[in-house]
Amino acid sequence: MIDSPSAQPAPRLDADEAENVDWMQRAAQGDENAFRRLVEKHQHAVVGTIARMLQDPTEAEDLAQMAFVRLWHAAPKWQPDAKFTTYLFTIVRHLVFNESRRRSRKREVSLDEREESHPASTRMAESLMPDEALSKRELYRQIDAAIVALPEQQRMAVVLRTFEGYDYEEIARVLETSVSSVKSLLFRARTTLREALASEIAES
Repeated sequence: MIDSPSAQPAPRLDADEAENVDWMQRAAQGDENAFRRLVEKHQHAVVGTIARMLQDPTEAEDLAQMAFVRLWHAAPKWQPDAKFTTYLFTIVRHLVFNESRRRSRKREVSLDEREESHPASTRMAESLMPDEALSKRELYRQIDAAIVALPEQQRMAVVLRTFEGYDYEEIARVLETSVSSVKSLLFRARTTLREALASEIAES
Protein backbone atom coordinates (compact mmCIF):
# COMPACT_ATOMS: atom_id res chain seq x y z
CA MET A 1 0.00 0.00 0.00
CA ILE A 2 1.35 3.40 -1.00
CA ASP A 3 1.22 6.10 1.63
CA SER A 4 -0.83 9.16 0.84
CA PRO A 5 1.05 12.49 0.52
CA SER A 6 -0.19 13.50 3.96
CA ALA A 7 1.44 10.43 5.46
CA GLN A 8 4.88 11.27 4.11
CA PRO A 9 7.36 12.38 6.79
CA ALA A 10 8.32 16.02 6.87
CA PRO A 11 11.76 16.74 5.41
CA ARG A 12 14.50 16.73 8.02
CA LEU A 13 16.15 20.02 8.80
CA ASP A 14 19.91 20.24 8.94
CA ALA A 15 21.39 20.98 12.35
CA ASP A 16 21.94 24.67 11.62
CA GLU A 17 18.38 25.28 10.44
CA ALA A 18 16.92 23.15 13.22
CA GLU A 19 18.74 25.37 15.71
CA ASN A 20 17.34 28.51 14.05
CA VAL A 21 13.81 27.12 14.11
CA ASP A 22 14.09 26.05 17.74
CA TRP A 23 15.35 29.45 18.88
CA MET A 24 12.78 31.31 16.80
CA GLN A 25 9.94 29.20 18.20
CA ARG A 26 11.21 29.88 21.71
CA ALA A 27 11.43 33.59 20.91
CA ALA A 28 7.81 33.46 19.78
CA GLN A 29 6.99 32.39 23.34
CA GLY A 30 8.88 35.36 24.75
CA ASP A 31 12.21 33.63 25.43
CA GLU A 32 14.69 36.52 25.27
CA ASN A 33 17.73 34.28 25.77
CA ALA A 34 16.82 32.23 22.68
CA PHE A 35 16.34 35.39 20.67
CA ARG A 36 19.66 36.75 21.89
CA ARG A 37 21.34 33.63 20.55
CA LEU A 38 19.70 34.20 17.17
CA VAL A 39 21.00 37.75 17.10
CA GLU A 40 24.52 36.71 18.05
CA LYS A 41 24.52 33.99 15.40
CA HIS A 42 23.29 36.14 12.50
CA GLN A 43 24.35 39.68 13.41
CA HIS A 44 27.63 39.59 11.47
CA ALA A 45 25.93 38.50 8.23
CA VAL A 46 23.14 41.05 8.61
CA VAL A 47 25.48 43.95 9.37
CA GLY A 48 27.82 42.94 6.57
CA THR A 49 25.04 42.73 4.01
CA ILE A 50 23.62 46.13 4.96
CA ALA A 51 27.08 47.71 4.92
CA ARG A 52 27.74 46.38 1.42
CA MET A 53 24.36 47.54 0.18
CA LEU A 54 24.61 51.07 1.62
CA GLN A 55 28.40 51.46 1.73
CA ASP A 56 28.05 52.74 5.29
CA PRO A 57 29.22 50.48 8.18
CA THR A 58 27.98 52.90 10.84
CA GLU A 59 24.45 53.05 9.47
CA ALA A 60 24.55 49.27 9.04
CA GLU A 61 24.71 48.76 12.80
CA ASP A 62 21.56 50.85 13.33
CA LEU A 63 19.61 49.19 10.54
CA ALA A 64 20.67 45.75 11.74
CA GLN A 65 19.26 46.58 15.15
CA MET A 66 16.01 47.66 13.50
CA ALA A 67 15.90 44.39 11.56
CA PHE A 68 16.20 42.33 14.72
CA VAL A 69 13.57 44.44 16.49
CA ARG A 70 11.20 43.70 13.62
CA LEU A 71 12.12 40.03 13.80
CA TRP A 72 11.32 39.96 17.52
CA HIS A 73 7.91 41.51 16.97
CA ALA A 74 7.21 39.16 14.06
CA ALA A 75 8.23 36.03 15.96
CA PRO A 76 4.75 35.12 17.30
CA LYS A 77 3.38 35.02 13.73
CA TRP A 78 6.40 33.36 12.11
CA GLN A 79 6.00 29.97 10.42
CA PRO A 80 8.96 27.84 9.24
CA ASP A 81 7.67 27.64 5.66
CA ALA A 82 11.04 28.74 4.28
CA LYS A 83 14.55 28.87 5.71
CA PHE A 84 14.89 31.17 8.69
CA THR A 85 17.64 33.18 7.01
CA THR A 86 15.39 33.76 4.00
CA TYR A 87 12.79 35.27 6.32
CA LEU A 88 15.39 37.36 8.14
CA PHE A 89 16.97 38.72 4.98
CA THR A 90 13.56 39.59 3.54
CA ILE A 91 13.20 41.94 6.51
CA VAL A 92 16.70 43.25 5.83
CA ARG A 93 15.86 43.82 2.15
CA HIS A 94 12.84 45.98 2.95
CA LEU A 95 14.82 48.10 5.40
CA VAL A 96 17.78 48.52 3.05
CA PHE A 97 15.66 49.42 0.03
CA ASN A 98 13.70 51.98 2.04
CA GLU A 99 16.90 53.52 3.38
CA SER A 100 18.56 53.47 -0.03
CA ARG A 101 15.64 55.35 -1.56
CA ARG A 102 15.67 57.88 1.25
CA ARG A 103 19.28 58.80 0.80
CA SER A 104 20.37 61.65 -1.37
CA ARG A 105 24.02 60.71 -1.44
CA LYS A 106 26.27 57.69 -0.98
CA ARG A 107 29.20 57.16 1.34
CA GLU A 108 32.27 55.04 0.82
CA VAL A 109 33.09 51.99 2.89
CA SER A 110 36.40 52.19 4.72
CA LEU A 111 38.92 50.44 2.47
CA ASP A 112 40.89 49.18 5.44
CA GLU A 113 37.75 47.62 6.92
CA ARG A 114 36.73 46.09 3.63
CA GLU A 115 40.17 44.57 3.02
CA GLU A 116 40.14 42.86 6.41
CA SER A 117 36.52 41.73 6.60
CA HIS A 118 35.43 40.87 3.06
CA PRO A 119 37.63 38.18 1.48
CA ALA A 120 34.83 37.55 -1.03
CA SER A 121 35.88 40.80 -2.68
CA THR A 122 39.06 39.08 -3.81
CA ARG A 123 37.11 36.26 -5.43
CA MET A 124 34.82 38.73 -7.17
CA ALA A 125 37.75 40.80 -8.37
CA GLU A 126 39.52 37.76 -9.77
CA SER A 127 36.40 36.55 -11.56
CA LEU A 128 35.57 39.94 -13.02
CA MET A 129 39.03 41.08 -14.09
CA PRO A 130 41.38 38.07 -13.82
CA ASP A 131 44.10 39.47 -16.07
CA GLU A 132 44.41 42.97 -14.67
CA ALA A 133 47.23 43.77 -12.24
CA LEU A 134 45.43 46.33 -10.09
CA SER A 135 46.31 46.78 -6.44
CA LYS A 136 43.86 45.28 -3.96
CA ARG A 137 42.93 48.64 -2.52
CA GLU A 138 42.21 50.18 -5.89
CA LEU A 139 40.26 47.15 -7.04
CA TYR A 140 38.16 47.14 -3.86
CA ARG A 141 37.41 50.83 -4.35
CA GLN A 142 36.30 50.26 -7.92
CA ILE A 143 34.17 47.26 -7.00
CA ASP A 144 32.54 49.21 -4.14
CA ALA A 145 31.67 52.07 -6.46
CA ALA A 146 30.39 49.75 -9.18
CA ILE A 147 28.24 47.69 -6.79
CA VAL A 148 26.62 50.69 -5.13
CA ALA A 149 25.74 52.07 -8.58
CA LEU A 150 23.78 48.94 -9.49
CA PRO A 151 19.96 48.97 -9.33
CA GLU A 152 18.68 47.78 -5.94
CA GLN A 153 17.55 44.32 -7.00
CA GLN A 154 20.80 43.60 -8.84
CA ARG A 155 22.86 44.91 -5.93
CA MET A 156 21.04 42.72 -3.40
CA ALA A 157 21.36 39.66 -5.63
CA VAL A 158 25.11 40.22 -6.02
CA VAL A 159 25.65 40.75 -2.29
CA LEU A 160 23.66 37.66 -1.28
CA ARG A 161 25.26 35.47 -3.93
CA THR A 162 28.88 36.63 -3.69
CA PHE A 163 29.27 37.56 -0.03
CA GLU A 164 26.69 35.39 1.76
CA GLY A 165 26.82 32.35 -0.54
CA TYR A 166 23.06 32.12 -1.14
CA ASP A 167 21.83 29.83 -3.91
CA TYR A 168 19.43 31.03 -6.61
CA GLU A 169 16.34 29.68 -4.84
CA GLU A 170 17.17 31.46 -1.58
CA ILE A 171 17.84 34.75 -3.36
CA ALA A 172 14.57 34.40 -5.24
CA ARG A 173 12.66 34.03 -1.97
CA VAL A 174 14.37 37.03 -0.39
CA LEU A 175 13.70 39.20 -3.44
CA GLU A 176 10.23 37.71 -3.89
CA THR A 177 10.86 36.85 -7.52
CA SER A 178 11.61 33.79 -9.68
CA VAL A 179 14.84 31.85 -10.02
CA SER A 180 15.05 32.81 -13.70
CA SER A 181 14.74 36.48 -12.73
CA VAL A 182 17.56 36.07 -10.20
CA LYS A 183 19.82 34.56 -12.85
CA SER A 184 18.96 37.45 -15.17
CA LEU A 185 19.67 39.99 -12.41
CA LEU A 186 23.05 38.43 -11.70
CA PHE A 187 23.97 38.21 -15.37
CA ARG A 188 23.14 41.88 -15.95
CA ALA A 189 24.92 42.91 -12.75
CA ARG A 190 28.12 41.06 -13.60
CA THR A 191 28.06 42.48 -17.13
CA THR A 192 27.69 45.99 -15.71
CA LEU A 193 30.46 45.42 -13.17
CA ARG A 194 32.87 44.15 -15.82
CA GLU A 195 32.13 47.15 -18.04
CA ALA A 196 32.54 49.57 -15.14
CA LEU A 197 35.87 48.07 -14.11
CA ALA A 198 37.11 47.97 -17.70
CA SER A 199 36.21 51.64 -18.07
CA GLU A 200 38.05 52.54 -14.87
CA ILE A 201 41.16 50.73 -16.06
CA ALA A 202 41.02 52.33 -19.49
CA GLU A 203 40.87 55.80 -17.92
CA SER A 204 43.69 55.15 -15.44
